[in-house]
Amino acid sequence: MGKRHEVIGIKQAIRFEWMQKAANLLLAGLDTKTIRQELHEFLAERKGNGCEGERSDQTRTFVVNSLMKIWVSPDPELLPFRDASLAFLQEHPSMTLAVHWGMISAVYPFWFNVARQTGRLLALQDQVTQTQIINRLKEQYGDRQTVSRYARFVIRSFVAWGVLKDSEAKGCYEKAAPVNIADTNLAILMFESSLLAIPEAKGALGWLLNNPAFFPFQLPVMTGDFVSQRSDRIDVVRYGLDDELLKLKGNQVRDGT
Repeated sequence: MGKRHEVIGIKQAIRFEWMQKAANLLLAGLDTKTIRQELHEFLAERKGNGCEGERSDQTRTFVVNSLMKIWVSPDPELLPFRDASLAFLQEHPSMTLAVHWGMISAVYPFWFNVARQTGRLLALQDQVTQTQIINRLKEQYGDRQTVSRYARFVIRSFVAWGVLKDSEAKGCYEKAAPVNIADTNLAILMFESSLLAIPEAKGALGWLLNNPAFFPFQLPVMTGDFVSQRSDRIDVVRYGLDDELLKLKGNQVRDGT
């Protein structure tokens, strides 16, 4: 699956409106060079905390590079998913939060993993602390300073996107009300983003339906057959009596898994 799953990549907070700006420029049919220039101008005086103020060239470039990587120039293996996400975004502009969440999760699995640890903790308790999330991430990525620093950017992004709320205690967060995903095609795109975000590129249907990385959303219940019939990029494999495994086409599932 390449190096996507090993790198952290997100070096600044990514605000939701910046994602929307990048997607809109792409939908407008602008070329890559023009989109990059437009994003630099757009972000020249916009900071990650939502305030206006001059940015350094370095921090602005970090964000522009991330936005370009997410929507404009993702890895080649992600282009079919990007194109499908972009088409859905154009047809259903009210569903932007879930589409952007799926896209950034596929391109930057670190975002997906921060969300997964956050969702796991919120399933057990009403509030979650930054320290708890980071400690769990260190078990996965190792006790690196970059893990702590970049995880904070992702957590602050969650707050900026409105999926986490600051509590009275500093560094402590509460879950916002989940967004109901009624459109099955959008839910299938989110399943696909999950499979792209994990190195194995496969997962049990039950895990996908209740994926803690999608804690901001309420996904509809559906069968594996329904998913595979609606998607030309996902296969379903049955194992046991009632269990279904979804996998990305082109990725082999070993016998007995």
